This record gives sequence, structure tokens and C-alpha cells, in this order.
Amino acid sequence: MSSMKSNIQRILLPLILLSMISLIAMIFYYSPTMYDDTGQLLDKSFNIFFIHLPIAIISYISFLVVFISSILYLSTSCKKWDHLAVSAAEVGVLFAFLVLVTGSIWARAAWGWYWVWEPRLTTSLVLFLVYVAYLTVRQSIDESAKSARLSAIFGIVGFISVPLSFLSIRLWRSVHPVMFGDTFYGTSGGGLEGTSIIITLLISFAAFLLLFAGILLYRYEIEKIKDEIYDLKYDLKMA
Repeated sequence: MSSMKSNIQRILLPLILLSMISLIAMIFYYSPTMYDDTGQLLDKSFNIFFIHLPIAIISYISFLVVFISSILYLSTSCKKWDHLAVSAAEVGVLFAFLVLVTGSIWARAAWGWYWVWEPRLTTSLVLFLVYVAYLTVRQSIDESAKSARLSAIFGIVGFISVPLSFLSIRLWRSVHPVMFGDTFYGTSGGGLEGTSIIITLLISFAAFLLLFAGILLYRYEIEKIKDEIYDLKYDLKMA
């Protein structure tokens, strides 16, 4: 099993590098000129969309991993699920932060302000703060088993922030564009149905999913080692 994980890690790194280089090249040389629904040419800064959208989805996926792992931990008390939950939370908070950063850059280009208190930006901030709160709960409790249980409960309850963020622009009036509607148009035609836009997005999703998987796997291994050290210290203390 360890050799399999080692092989996966060796394969992931070149795949991540290759996909990221491909993504950068496609954003600058392949993605089409973008227009809004009035036919106005969008600034090149809007190409950050190809980064912003995938990392936003991955911030949701990461909390889904926290959610499922938390349920499995409470059901089985198996430490590997707790390790996976906290690892996903630490990776997720990074992606959630990047969502806020790229979203602010996009907001500046679109609306002239880095921040607007509209539903999608606000609920994205809430999701980030829920991630931070989850990690704070873990750090504030010394006893390992108790920390894992309370964190699991928090991870399950806090998952509500994911559908809240995803559905926010459909539940409330928002200036944030609906990505899979008719908001953006490319020279290749048909909004997000344009071939070059779809291909660039798919490459971006693949690149960031690989990056997510690589960081998550690395962080999971660190969490296992930390837990083994904790158990060893406990055994020495009790001896």
C-alpha cells in the first residue's frame, strides 16, 4: 500500500506541473476574447475566470470531503477519517481564500470595487470563515478524541455553507454572473458553450483537481505521522 501511495505521489507531481503549464499557455494564447451580454469587450483581467471558477468548485469539493469523512468518523471512530477530514479542511481553507482573492480581482475589473456585499461574495466569505472556525475548534481542544468528535460535528453542520454559497445567486438578487447561463460570450461562439472556453475550463479543472489531490495526499500523510507521534508520546508517558 505504501509503495502504491509513493507511486501515486511520483506520478502526481509531473502531471500537476504539466497541467499547470498547459493552463497558463491556454489562458494567454488559446482562450477567446470575451464579451458581456451587451456585446462590450471584457478586459483581459476577466481571464482570471478560468482560475476563479475551478478553485471555487474545489473549495466546495473539499468541504464535501470534510462532511463525508466526519460522518464516517462518527460512525466508525476510525482515525483515518478524522485525518482525512482535517487534511481536507486545511487544503479547503487555502482554496476558499484564493476564491476571495481572485473574486476580488474580478470584482475590481467588473464593478470598480474589490469588494461588494452581494450574495455570492458574502457567502464565499462565510464559507472561508467556517473553514477557519473548524480548524480553530480543532486547535482549541487538547484531548485528541474529543477534538476529533467535536470537529466532526462542526464539519457536518458547517457543510450547509456550501449549498448556501453555490445557490446564493439563484436565491437572491445578485450582480455576480451565473457562470452557466448566457452571461459571457466568446469569439468562438455560444457563451460557456464555446469550444475554446470549455476546453480551457476543462484543463483548468483538471489542473486544480490534480493540485488539490496532491496537496491533500501530502497533508494526509503528515497528519498520520503526527498522530503516530502523539500516540508514541502518550505510551511513553503512561509507561
